[in-house]
Amino acid sequence: MLERLEQVLPDDTGPAEVLVITNEAEAARYGMHGSPTLLINGTDPFATPDTAVSVSCRIYRAADGRTTGAPSVEQVADALTRAPQAEH
Repeated sequence: MLERLEQVLPDDTGPAEVLVITNEAEAARYGMHGSPTLLINGTDPFATPDTAVSVSCRIYRAADGRTTGAPSVEQVADALTRAPQAEH
């Protein structure tokens, strides 16, 4: 996930914050829905409303329907484009 995120972030963007979640309480606190989870301004753009928080492996669906361990570079770029801007 981090490698894909780094491919789409502009060079002048600071480093992505990486959290290592080790238990269900932390997963609930941060909104982790399995590993890897991408949060943009605190929101998981790939989670559906019925996705439970979890410390587990996560499966993503590629555009062609295949399952994969992380969203594609294109899916990450689209999620960043669609994400609401953080309030400062």
